[in-house]
Amino acid sequence: MPHFPMDSPDSVRSLPARRTVLGAMAATAASPTLLGLSSPASAASAAPVALPRALPGGGDLGPNVIVFDPSTSGIQAKLDEVFRQQESAQFGTGRYALLFKPGTYNGLNAQLGFYTSIAGLGLSPDDTAINGDVTVDAGWFNGNATQNFWRSAENLALTPVSGTNRWAVAQAAPFRRMHVRGGLNLAPTGYGWASGGYIADSRIDGSVGPYSQQQWYTRDSSVGGWANAVWNMVFSGVQGAPTQSFPNPPYTTLDTTPVSREKPFLYLNGSEYRVFLPERRTNARGTTWGSGTPRGTSLPLTQFYVARPGVTAATLNAALTQGLHLLLTPGIYHLDQPIQVDRASTVVLGLGYATLIPDNGVTALRTADVDGVRLAGFLIDAGPVNSSTLLEVGPTGASASHSANPTTVQDVFIRIGGAGAGKATTSMVINSRHTIIDHTWVWRADHGTGVGWETNRADYGIRVNGDDVLATGLFVEHFNKYDVQWYGQRGRTIFFQNEKAYDAPNQAAIQNGNVKGYAAYKVADSVTTHEGWGLGSYCYYNVDPTIVQHNGFAAPNTPGVKFHDLLVVSLGGQGQYEHVVNETGAPTSGTSTVPSTVVSYP
Repeated sequence: MPHFPMDSPDSVRSLPARRTVLGAMAATAASPTLLGLSSPASAASAAPVALPRALPGGGDLGPNVIVFDPSTSGIQAKLDEVFRQQESAQFGTGRYALLFKPGTYNGLNAQLGFYTSIAGLGLSPDDTAINGDVTVDAGWFNGNATQNFWRSAENLALTPVSGTNRWAVAQAAPFRRMHVRGGLNLAPTGYGWASGGYIADSRIDGSVGPYSQQQWYTRDSSVGGWANAVWNMVFSGVQGAPTQSFPNPPYTTLDTTPVSREKPFLYLNGSEYRVFLPERRTNARGTTWGSGTPRGTSLPLTQFYVARPGVTAATLNAALTQGLHLLLTPGIYHLDQPIQVDRASTVVLGLGYATLIPDNGVTALRTADVDGVRLAGFLIDAGPVNSSTLLEVGPTGASASHSANPTTVQDVFIRIGGAGAGKATTSMVINSRHTIIDHTWVWRADHGTGVGWETNRADYGIRVNGDDVLATGLFVEHFNKYDVQWYGQRGRTIFFQNEKAYDAPNQAAIQNGNVKGYAAYKVADSVTTHEGWGLGSYCYYNVDPTIVQHNGFAAPNTPGVKFHDLLVVSLGGQGQYEHVVNETGAPTSGTSTVPSTVVSYP
């Protein structure tokens, strides 16, 4: 994100934006081995064949899952210790999940740094009440919140000390199943730049104040009010959302979300850990938990292989073959072969930003073309050897219908570079029909280590081949060519945020045949039906500010391909757009960072 100064909240509408109880029992297992017989003749004297040992389900959540209950002493000190370690560790190796058992906690301020998740262990957010705050601010970065990535809050009720909770975040920082008994401030202290964000299945009793937030997506929630907008505020299924008014102010409001299914979550049933699997909803509006027990099913932790860093991909796959689900505890997992999910309704759930790194150019995770796989809560970090893909949902040519039980990809984030050199040709490929991509940030790093036009080469962000795919909350940034390519029919996207690659060395480096630059969001010419709402693309070609990008969005000019509320922005005049979508929309110009908008296309 480029960083601009911010004066005061009054100026935001006109300015550019941008443990304490540790886990107990270990659940490690050696990889299964077989003792073979050398020949039939030696069978009588040879040792008997040892069958593969079954891997255990359940067990210890590991040293980086810190579980609190209301009687725990020193909670604040532990929270502060983790925060000091993680506050500025943007590309560090620490990973933490802070889990609170049901009950009431008083006088806490849980400040969250990088790779830190906080969550309640109740079935409802109101089961775990914190009279205090869960805070994200930007003191580590001089009041600029545009790099407050990779942290999350989930399944808690907060009564903020001041009446308003501060959650000043950028990408990959979901706020899910939260009840704020007060207001929510999405800007840092001093109202510096912020570039978020995502709220789902939450209730904010008071008003939400975005202030300096550039863009935000809120889904299936309830808010007491919404204070302002900078560039792109999108709502679907939100009670209390502002009315549709794009571009002045830039609110895009859908009364319902066409299809949604909330993220799986860990909870306690008495003393037993279980994973709750919320049911699918159509035309959803409001939270899933506001009146009575949430609807869905649950699984005991004994049906999960509880993985710890250091486990091999072969063992993870053996657990899946055995019929277990996967719970990835916080840490970094190196993979020498893909994790292969072949069984319908398999859950792969990460805690504390568990991170998968393919070391030798493999794909990190693949699924078969089956119903109801749930992938949630982990980060994939590209390795130094180029991977053709990092995540594949369904094999090439997948065609089965999954309308009644789709695969969901939720809070699954992908990074190429930043923590070290990484490369991938296409980061995420969606082949299975009816897949729901619900909040992802797919990021070719623009800062950190291992960053350069060829150093962390990544041509394509997301490619959608499957039909009937829905994306709710799509953040894709800085790819060398297309950020999003959509080949499937009847695709839909609600909210899209993009920046083109900052580091293009010159116009020739991004030239797409006769077209100046690759569109951020490209719908293939073969597509006859597609729809998108609230989509934005920004350019900041600071290496060569003379670069011209023809458009942010490109699609076949046909009545069945429709867009609502599009914008492109040149950040400080570092590069310019000629159009918004195809040949439509005014060019950006000058250094004033004013969006060019298209309300409806065609």
